[in-house]
Amino acid sequence: MDVSESLSQEVAKLRTSLGDLPEPVANPFLILVSGLPGTGKSHLCRKLAQRVPLVILESDALRRVLSPNPCYSATESAHLFRAIHLLIEQLLKEGVPLVLDATNLSERHREHLYSIADRLNAKLVIVQTKAQPGLVRQRLEGRAQAPQRTDSSEPDWAVYQKMRPAEERIKRNHFVVDTSRDIETALDKIVRELER
Repeated sequence: MDVSESLSQEVAKLRTSLGDLPEPVANPFLILVSGLPGTGKSHLCRKLAQRVPLVILESDALRRVLSPNPCYSATESAHLFRAIHLLIEQLLKEGVPLVLDATNLSERHREHLYSIADRLNAKLVIVQTKAQPGLVRQRLEGRAQAPQRTDSSEPDWAVYQKMRPAEERIKRNHFVVDTSRDIETALDKIVRELER
């Protein structure tokens, strides 16, 4: 089996893991969520999905579809995101609106997503989540002890501290959402932007 055939099979596997998709729309959008672990990306994505029909592509959940025992190496991540990017293209071409829930800390990695949206003429909305470090630590430590979790994220406080210096400035217009506070007003603004 060649590399492209193997990648196609992995994209199909990721797509199957999503379950039922929302009805296609004439003008699909891509919401790109960026932020350090524990800053509320998954919570924000779930809240958006309650307001707008969309598919949530949660990178940690998708990683486990392809690698049941993930090691989070650079090679594994590069492989995962190649498949995710192809899946995003496929879904947008079919008119499926979606949100990518991943750290997306590097502008170089975000640029690939910008180009997919630009090339397919899909509306791109970028959202950066932030939270006070003390609250992030509390969330990450609480997540590890939660018996029933609502997300697939695994990073702990040490991972947050290691990743923090890698967070790069987003060069395109974007929303900044402080999840230390109530996010309803920010959600209203994002939904209005999607409807424009």
